[in-house]
Amino acid sequence: MTGFARVDGQTGSSRWHWEARAVNGKAFEVRLRLPNGLEALEAELRERAGRHVRRGTVQVTLQLRDELRSGAVRVNHAVLAELLRVGRDLATTLGSPAPTIEGVLGLPGVIELGEPERDEGEIAARNAAVMASAEEMFGRLSAMQRAEGAKLESVLKGQLAQIAGLVAEAREGQGRVAGLIRSRLAEQVARLIDTGLTLDPERLHQEAAILATRADIQEEIDRLGAHVEAARELLESSEPVGRRLDFLAQEFNREANTLCSKAADTALIRTGLALKAVIDQFREQVQNVQ
Repeated sequence: MTGFARVDGQTGSSRWHWEARAVNGKAFEVRLRLPNGLEALEAELRERAGRHVRRGTVQVTLQLRDELRSGAVRVNHAVLAELLRVGRDLATTLGSPAPTIEGVLGLPGVIELGEPERDEGEIAARNAAVMASAEEMFGRLSAMQRAEGAKLESVLKGQLAQIAGLVAEAREGQGRVAGLIRSRLAEQVARLIDTGLTLDPERLHQEAAILATRADIQEEIDRLGAHVEAARELLESSEPVGRRLDFLAQEFNREANTLCSKAADTALIRTGLALKAVIDQFREQVQNVQ
C-alpha cells in the first residue's frame, strides 16, 4: 500500500528532516538512508517501521544539520602562511597583483570545519528527539495508508459482490447441464442408430454418467462460494490480511479455470470468462493490501 509522510524537528543546535515513502510489495522491506554517525539507530528504526507497516517497501530518509558553534571554524595557519608566501613570490616574478585574503581562504586546506563537540548526554538527547520525530512520521504514514485502505476495502467488496453474482449465475446454469447432455446424447444415439449399429443400453448409460460427471461444476461453485465468504471475513478483520487475500485470489482463479474447462454450454463459458476477468481485477487490487 502506498503512502508518504514527512516530519521536521529541532533540538538545541540540531535540525532534521524525515521522509518516508511506502510502495506496494509482497514482502516487507525497509530501506534506510541515514547521515554518517547515526547507523546505531537502524535497528530501532526498522522495528518501529514494522509496527506500522506490515507489507511493501518503505524508503526512509533522514537529513540532519548541525548549526556551527564557536570554535567550529578553524584556520590552518601553516598552510595559509605557505600559500601567501608562494603567492607573493609568484606575483613578484610575474608582475601580477599579490593574492587577496579572500582568494587564499577559498583554497582547499586553509579553512577546516570541525564537527560540533557534544558530550554523550547531548548526543543521547538529540537521538531520542530524532527517534520521537521518526515515530510521528511512521504514524502519519500509517494514517495515510489506513485512509487509502478504507477506499480499497470498498473496491474489494464491490468486486466480491460481482464474483458472488457470477457464481450464482453459474449455479443456475448448472441446472441446464443435465438436460443439455441428455439432448446431445440422444442426438448422437439417433445418428448411430440410423447407421444400423446395435447399441448396448448399459454401455449408453455408462457413457451418459461419464459425460455428466465431467460436466459437473457443483464442487467448483461450492468452493467459490466458500472463498467469497472467507474473503469477506478477512476484509472485516483489523489484522493484516493481504497475503491471505492473495492466496484466496489464486484459489478463485483455479476454480474459475476448472469451471471454464468443464462448462457444457456457451452461456456457462461466458459466465466463467466474466468470472475470471473480475477475479484478475480482485487479485490486482489485493496486491495493495497489507
